[in-house]
Amino acid sequence: MRFHEMYMLESNITNTNFIRLKTGSNFLGILNDIKRRPEDAAEELGVSTELILSIINGESELPDDLVEKAIKIWPVNKRDFFVIEDDCPSGIKLMTAGDSEESKRVMERAGKPYYEYRDTAMSKVAPFRPEWIMELCNVEDNDPENKSIQWNNGHFMHQFTYFIGNVNFYFKDENGKKQTAAMKTGDSMYITPFVPHTFATRGNSEQNGLILALTYGGKLTGEPQQELSCLSDLGSEFALDFSSKEKASGQLLLYHRKAANLSQEELSTRTSMTVDELQKFENGQEIPSFSQFEKIASALTINIRDLMPNDKIEKKVIVANYEDGRTWFFPETTKAYELHELAATTSLPFSKAFEIKVQNSDDPNFDLETGLHQYVYNLGETSIRINWIVGGKQLNEIIEPGDSIYPYLDYPDIRVPHISKQLGVKKRLKIDDVMDKHKGITINIVMNRVKGLSAIYLMVRYVARDYA
Repeated sequence: MRFHEMYMLESNITNTNFIRLKTGSNFLGILNDIKRRPEDAAEELGVSTELILSIINGESELPDDLVEKAIKIWPVNKRDFFVIEDDCPSGIKLMTAGDSEESKRVMERAGKPYYEYRDTAMSKVAPFRPEWIMELCNVEDNDPENKSIQWNNGHFMHQFTYFIGNVNFYFKDENGKKQTAAMKTGDSMYITPFVPHTFATRGNSEQNGLILALTYGGKLTGEPQQELSCLSDLGSEFALDFSSKEKASGQLLLYHRKAANLSQEELSTRTSMTVDELQKFENGQEIPSFSQFEKIASALTINIRDLMPNDKIEKKVIVANYEDGRTWFFPETTKAYELHELAATTSLPFSKAFEIKVQNSDDPNFDLETGLHQYVYNLGETSIRINWIVGGKQLNEIIEPGDSIYPYLDYPDIRVPHISKQLGVKKRLKIDDVMDKHKGITINIVMNRVKGLSAIYLMVRYVARDYA
């Protein structure tokens, strides 16, 4: 049994208590929202006030039958009663290369083996789903019309991909034209949701190509997704066109003006701008100056940033060749790590991806800090050691080649009897190379949380404003 597994078993009882405390606090929040005192809830649900208080205080489980009664008489959903279940009580979720191989399954397309999928480290508290995928389809050319390749229709998630070996990446561009990008080890890409794409091993390669594909939601995950599903066609009706800076600016102005129930004439009066000027702004013919943005924002009682589109309109598909990426050392004093940037988009400013080489540093300081989610995959030929601190106790784990981890390191000390958690707490990590002959290579993927959700560190990072 690996160390992290033993630590999880030792923490199991305490973690159960912690979940009860979270559930009780969440239940109290529901009662506050619907303006019920504990005694009111007890009467309506047909139970004792003592039971309600026991649930709130984390002393008793929340019974399923109580939830069923509640959703029948109160304007709440069943999922409102369930808290996020943490599966990283030790701060680390690890999946070994062996466990990953055991998860393998072959996906067929057009009646032939097309991909071999393997899981890598995933967590219930993480917003992303990273997969190891081998391309079983081999092609002799780079023609996107090759009859051997099978296209998907795109998917609802954003996707970051790291390439290993000779892989053809096929995609449809903004004009719907099929394209091919001939990728090699170290190359990477990012695609927005709903972009049709596929992959295949290129040429007479001795080995099938591989990809590490990390899919993740933007701002619209969890509850927002489900809420939108109840809006029928309204979601598409109110979708904004951000295909250019001019259109984005006009769409944002139009949206906020209508939300404020103002006519162009009224907005003209409030801003001292002509109706003709405002029409040109809303139609995307012109972009307001900063001073004009200020006047409009003041008239609409919103922040200026709410009217300003992203200063760069990104492509739906971003291909990053390894040789075009920048390389640097961190920290500057010890040069413990050599970082190489991978594919990124300004539309997701908190989503960053790096290939990292561990430099055999003897520096004991915890020098990797971030307030974001992380995913780590050991690409190299040597083991690496990750060190971290949970509850004042320093822990470590050996990450073998092909192993992957999810470090959830801003989790509160589970031995403390409270449920408060400060968002944005920096994760403190130290990764050491444990062999002299080779440098450990890691990919880190990190995602930030937006209002408790997590909207991306490969070491991959994620975004608060999603214009993709």
